[in-house]
Amino acid sequence: MIREEMDGMNDMDGANGMDGASKRSERDESDELGERNGNIGHLGENGQHGNKRDGRNDNRDIELTGLDDAFNDFGDPVPDEPASAPWEQTQAFSSPTAAGRRGVEAGKQQSNRGTQNNFDGLIGTSVDKENTDYGNRSSRRKGASGSRRMWTVLGIVAEVLFTLAAFCALYIVWQVWWTGTQSEHEQVKQRESVSWSDPTKSADSQKNVNIANPQNGEAPVQPSKANPDDLIAQVYIPRFGDQWERTVVEGTDTSALNQHGLGHYTHTQMPGEVGNFAVAGHRAGYGQPLSDVDKLQAGDVIVVRTKDYWYVYSYARYVRVTPDRVDVVAPNPDNPNAKPTERMITLTTCDPKYSAPAPYRWISYGKLKYWAKVSDGVPAELTRQGQNGQIKFINNGQQSWASKLPSLIPVVIAALLIYAVLFILAAIFWRWPLCRSIRRGEVKRPSASIYGGLMRLQPGTTPVRVLLLLILLFAAAVAVVQWCCPWAAANIPILHEMSNYSPMAG
Repeated sequence: MIREEMDGMNDMDGANGMDGASKRSERDESDELGERNGNIGHLGENGQHGNKRDGRNDNRDIELTGLDDAFNDFGDPVPDEPASAPWEQTQAFSSPTAAGRRGVEAGKQQSNRGTQNNFDGLIGTSVDKENTDYGNRSSRRKGASGSRRMWTVLGIVAEVLFTLAAFCALYIVWQVWWTGTQSEHEQVKQRESVSWSDPTKSADSQKNVNIANPQNGEAPVQPSKANPDDLIAQVYIPRFGDQWERTVVEGTDTSALNQHGLGHYTHTQMPGEVGNFAVAGHRAGYGQPLSDVDKLQAGDVIVVRTKDYWYVYSYARYVRVTPDRVDVVAPNPDNPNAKPTERMITLTTCDPKYSAPAPYRWISYGKLKYWAKVSDGVPAELTRQGQNGQIKFINNGQQSWASKLPSLIPVVIAALLIYAVLFILAAIFWRWPLCRSIRRGEVKRPSASIYGGLMRLQPGTTPVRVLLLLILLFAAAVAVVQWCCPWAAANIPILHEMSNYSPMAG
């Protein structure tokens, strides 16, 4: 009986054990299902943030974390060992469910922390990128601003250099052209101041020029004497051109050579006199009367006209000497100590051309071929027969238009008056459209510029502004030639030495 009761109790315990095992199995399945659902939930949350790969990694970490927490709390149970009491087994089997939940919650928190860290990292990266972009833009702006300033400075420097180059070009124009024009003006004025007859006038109805026949006998000397700057003669050299004509005055100082063409050495003989009629002239600037002296050929004529006589010399030869060789203008250049026996002409000038100071002198010699009377007409060497058979003087005596001006002051005044009239009209009809567009922001504000600033100050449309600026620059250029270049030649030592400048009379 007792044995049967014990067997019954054992059967009951076995049944209870089976029931406990069954319940534990159900709880394990429930915990596993909860963990899977939690993992799936976390995968969904991570997927919403677009971090699927990070979510999978976090889920794996969650599973491992949950299992570790479960085993740490639950221990390592040995299924074969019987539990000490049913309620202990029930409590033990209920623990994995709480542990699994805690693991899931810990996994969620860790996943959330990972997601937040990723989000913070993205925000930090974005902020860093924005800061970097801002720094790059700021650096680019600073670099662009510095580059613009550099180009502006270079542009202004280029304009200054261009202005200096323009001044140098204007100085050359003054030296080569305007000084010659002023010299021509003075020579014409001096010829008109004397009462010399015109040998080209003739009573012939066909206006033929009379030919002055050569005269026999001793050549007359004219003038017998002269004062400084007095007109002695006029010289014609056909080799230099039909219109080449220069006056000869007494004296060879700078003023005489600059203003009057050729100067007579005061200690040498007069035209027609036995000995040496020696004259000097510039080879560059001030009309450059002897610029082409190297083109003379043997037999070329050098015709000298005084008040009443023609003296026709024939070119013979030349020599190049140093400036200290004063014997080249002696009465007998070939033998300075001997008495002269011939009537000679000597032309002296600097060599080489455009050198200052010139290291040599070019000396050209000629001998008197014949003399004639001005009242008889013109030497045949200065005439030419036209197609209709008329005989004409090769030099028409026409004066250049520029040499009719005593100075460039009238040109400056005329240019400024034209500029002022156009400026006022443009300001009335158009005002300043470019400046208005710049103020309104319709046109980008230009960089600093000398000539650009002058251009913007002009009223009217673009063609009108260009015209006004050109007139203004023309007036400025003429003013430079009139005032600045002579001042520079008189006060700058190197320019004074190169130009041999002396102020023009009148």
